[in-house]
Amino acid sequence: MSQLTADEEQMVALVREFVDEKVKPNVRGFEESDTYPEAFIEEMKELGFFGLLVPAEYGGVEVSMAAFARVTAELARGWMSLAGAIGGHAVITYLVKTFGTPEQQAAYLPRLASGELRATMALTEPGGGSDLQSMSTYATREGDDLVINGAKTWISNAAHSGLLGLLCKTDRDASPAHRGMSVILVETGGWEGEHGPDPAGYEVSAKIPKLGYKGVEACTLSFDGMRVPAAAVLGGEPHQGWRQMMRGLEVGRIQVAARALGVGQAALESAVAYAQQRESFGKPIWKHESVGNLIADMATRMRAARLLTLDAAERLDAGKRADLEAGMAKLFASETAMQVALDAMRVHGGYGYSREFDVERYFRDAPLMILGEGTNEIQRNVIAAQVIARAAKKESY
Repeated sequence: MSQLTADEEQMVALVREFVDEKVKPNVRGFEESDTYPEAFIEEMKELGFFGLLVPAEYGGVEVSMAAFARVTAELARGWMSLAGAIGGHAVITYLVKTFGTPEQQAAYLPRLASGELRATMALTEPGGGSDLQSMSTYATREGDDLVINGAKTWISNAAHSGLLGLLCKTDRDASPAHRGMSVILVETGGWEGEHGPDPAGYEVSAKIPKLGYKGVEACTLSFDGMRVPAAAVLGGEPHQGWRQMMRGLEVGRIQVAARALGVGQAALESAVAYAQQRESFGKPIWKHESVGNLIADMATRMRAARLLTLDAAERLDAGKRADLEAGMAKLFASETAMQVALDAMRVHGGYGYSREFDVERYFRDAPLMILGEGTNEIQRNVIAAQVIARAAKKESY
């Protein structure tokens, strides 16, 4: 398991304290009303959570990817929505840090670090889902501007983000399609209009109603002739967006895996506590083989998911490609969280179906990690192709 520095361990401990003292005692109020957790977000900004991937020279507290994964898992252990609030933000931060021009880094990284500017990525389209190459959103060059047309949907933090990392086509004739894609850094009014009006040609829909993942919004974005400077292309050179975003999604999939770890860990902890307190036939229910076996399997799966996730994070920290490992971690950790959440409900019996206990929330939150950042059905296809490709090169997989 990854060894963090003393400062990183201190950061993880700080997050754990924040979750246990501030989030867990108050989360139900935000969850039941589906209210944006502004108070939590403000404290997360003060504690530096939005700058975890930003270099110190730009005001961040840059930590390793392994530490970032553990911070994410701790946040999700308290409430998955808080981990989601920094998910897309982290990917765009990583992209600007890794591929941005010096001007883009100077303009955005300090504000991303403080949380003054929050970011999210815009990939999914209403008719495309995980098939990004079929996207229809495009930007055309007109003088010194790019003019954007199209739509994106299921965009988390859409109303509260002032910066979009928009993946779209800048050459609609390219073949294959991904060779004509760019990431455009689109500045919006953000913050539900509180920090400025939405630009002309840009519109954010109301919240999409969701099974879980409450508090943090997911919206549809519409672009109808929206103009941005041509210099807004990430890295300054067009048609590099697919390569850039695939690197960013390595971070995104590690982050989603870590969210699943947090939800699964919370479910496991709830099941373990309840199994010791609840008695039937004269003994704690964990001593009944049927319940004890559930707990044994839950704990084993969670450990395996944790090790897979940290392995992917360590590869990224070592400067290696982690697309296969991040995909495996996302696949396994998300499926594990779903199973562990279900098993935690079984341990609780009828109470697991009641909102008196948090396990029903874990069961509603867990499916997002199976569906988000590329569905697991697509993820399996990608993993298989990568395994075959590495085998052909006689590389380990």
